[in-house]
Amino acid sequence: RKNTKRVPSFRKLLRTSQIKLDNKLKNKQYKQKSAAKKYRKEQKKLREAVRDAISRKPFPLEECKKKQVARKWEEKEEEDALPLDMMDEDDLQLMEDLAQKASFLTRDISSNEPVHVKKRKHESVIEKYEKVPRRLQTEPEKEVIHLLPIKDKSGIIPQAVEKPVSNVAQDEEEDTEDTEEAEDFNEEPLPVLTPEEMAAQRRQKLQERKMHIAALASAILSEPDSNIKKLKELRAMLMEQDPNVAVIVRKLVMVSLMEIFKDIAPSYKIRPLTEAEKAIKVKKETQKLREFEEGLVSQYKFYLENLEQTIKDWKQRKLKKSNVISLKAYKGLAEVAVKCLCELLVALPHFNFHNNIIVLIVPLMNDPSKMISELCVEAVKKLFKQDKLGYASLGVVKVISGLVRGRNYDVRPEVLRVFLHLRIKEVELQKDSEDIAPKKKFMTYKEKRKNLSRMQRKWKKAEEKLERELLEAEASESKEKKLKLHTETLNIVFVTYFRILKKAQKSPLLPAVLEGLAKFAHLINVEFFDDLLIVLHSLIASGDLSYRESLHCVLSAFHILSGQGDVLNIDPMKFYTHLYKTLFSLHAGGTNEDIGIVLQCLDVMFAKRRKQVSQQRALAFLKRLSILALHVLPNSSVGILATNRLFMQTFPRMDFLLDNESQGSGVYLPELDEPEHCNAQNTALWELHLLQRHYHPTVQKFATHLIAGAPTEGSGALPLDLSQRSATELFETYCMKGMTFNPPVASVTPRRKDTFSQMDSFVDEELNKQLQQHISETVAHKPLDFAKHLKESSLA
Repeated sequence: RKNTKRVPSFRKLLRTSQIKLDNKLKNKQYKQKSAAKKYRKEQKKLREAVRDAISRKPFPLEECKKKQVARKWEEKEEEDALPLDMMDEDDLQLMEDLAQKASFLTRDISSNEPVHVKKRKHESVIEKYEKVPRRLQTEPEKEVIHLLPIKDKSGIIPQAVEKPVSNVAQDEEEDTEDTEEAEDFNEEPLPVLTPEEMAAQRRQKLQERKMHIAALASAILSEPDSNIKKLKELRAMLMEQDPNVAVIVRKLVMVSLMEIFKDIAPSYKIRPLTEAEKAIKVKKETQKLREFEEGLVSQYKFYLENLEQTIKDWKQRKLKKSNVISLKAYKGLAEVAVKCLCELLVALPHFNFHNNIIVLIVPLMNDPSKMISELCVEAVKKLFKQDKLGYASLGVVKVISGLVRGRNYDVRPEVLRVFLHLRIKEVELQKDSEDIAPKKKFMTYKEKRKNLSRMQRKWKKAEEKLERELLEAEASESKEKKLKLHTETLNIVFVTYFRILKKAQKSPLLPAVLEGLAKFAHLINVEFFDDLLIVLHSLIASGDLSYRESLHCVLSAFHILSGQGDVLNIDPMKFYTHLYKTLFSLHAGGTNEDIGIVLQCLDVMFAKRRKQVSQQRALAFLKRLSILALHVLPNSSVGILATNRLFMQTFPRMDFLLDNESQGSGVYLPELDEPEHCNAQNTALWELHLLQRHYHPTVQKFATHLIAGAPTEGSGALPLDLSQRSATELFETYCMKGMTFNPPVASVTPRRKDTFSQMDSFVDEELNKQLQQHISETVAHKPLDFAKHLKESSLA
């Protein structure tokens, strides 16, 4: 019969009410639930039947008799209890027949008979008992492993397998045989190698490993796309297990992988593909490139994890279970791992996992091991110097700031000194509301429609599109983006500096903070100037700073005032007084290096603020610097005299000090610490006459030049190589760190023998003739007879 029921059309469904549809859905769900419930019940009954069939055991004869007697007594009791006289004979017969029939749950499942087969009349309990297999008492009980049952047409057949019983005696014999064999094996002596043979064997193994590493590396570098899977094989050698060559092989593999990744890594960051991109069908070349990139990123990640684990194991002094490498060797492995990470940090700042490398390297800058700390510091400095845009620098600065704060400012000063190598020269300062407001377009859409024709608008649109594409093709980052990154980086640097100035003024980080402020002070916002100058002056006045730290405070203050601080009406007289007072702390010993900072301070204080400096102040500094030039090393004297030259050319009437006559009333007070009131105009620069006789030729030239009045032209002028350099450059150029003369002293070369003439030595002609005759005569040498000479001397 065909199913005449049709699927309802869409219109019919629209007419059907929502309640009817809901009821249909509920009915459908109810049917599904009831069907599932029914299935679960059938499965439960099946499991119970299998369990009963497995657990049922045949009863012995006596137990069967007892059960039959008990059943008869129960039947009698039931007959007594039931009112049989009220039941018909047909009903009673039906009840007895039903009781004798076996149901699905109570029948023996192991039998192959159908459910409704009648019991045979001749079957008795004794025959059943006879069918049960006999078991001897001496025979051990066999354990049975129950398996899953089999279902066929007749029913479910349980399956079981006997568990093999192990013979204890045989096992003991086998054990004894094994021990005997092991003893026989141990008795055979191992071949004892001499130290030379062991060294030769180790060299051979090492050579094999080197050749294998070289073969894999060259294969990867020749065809990276097709041989990317060999990276995994090479990386597996990082787990070398041979204790004789494990350390060297692991080091070689680390360095080889580092060089390979530097060569084959692309110049862009590889991002993971989305599900939609994976589903799209692409060309073979594109698919091959995707597989290469995916394999490269995964292997690079595993390699970095191996390096990180090596460093962690060394830090925790943790040995591996295999004990292949000793704890001492772990330090060498960790150093190589750190070198590899530093190289990757500098070489691949654009590639994946660069931030992870930064997080690994920055804490190692504060490591107790000096070698590892220096490696990491140098790597970060290189990164700062070559980072043109600022992404990598920003990441490093963020991690350093978090490290300093997390360690409660207990880090090495070198960690903060790396900030001095940041390539930041300009930042976004706070702009006016006019600058912040968005710029108005040259022509709006309405104006274009009004003033331009349809063709002109079309050309204009095409030009704008072309300009956008050219900008994208150049792939050059805009200046605004760069400024934004630099501003964010410098904000984090200043936050770190200000925290240390506020909370850890007695920290060993203070010199590094003051150096950083001195370098970047011109980039600070004007809002912080007043508070910062008060803090710097309080630090100087406290007396807790060293001389070098106080110089950095002075330099920072004047950098602040020389930039945007020109608009502020602040007189930094206290900073001038402090520098004037402490100039005589410098000498030719350990403080000679601080003169470089003093020269920078003088340049900012006088050359860049010439209009704010009085004549008395300039004269006092000129005199005191001339006195100081007598007590320091030659390079410092050259730098100081170059500064004096700048004073004489910048400020008028400095030639007062080249004259013996006093100007005005009063006497010069050299011990007074106030430059405005020491009457420096009433003294003379007599120190220049002493410096004219200095052993260093450059000092002599500068002293002679200053005595002549520091002219720019004429006979008294300096040569160009000296006049065009700043005082700081001259100080560094003539440095004497190598404990040698700079410039070196010209050596007097003796005359060569072949150019030596005797006539130059002996002027007398007659004496020369006699010498020539004596040289030309041949002298006959007689044999010496010592015996004869001894006899003659004894007789005499």
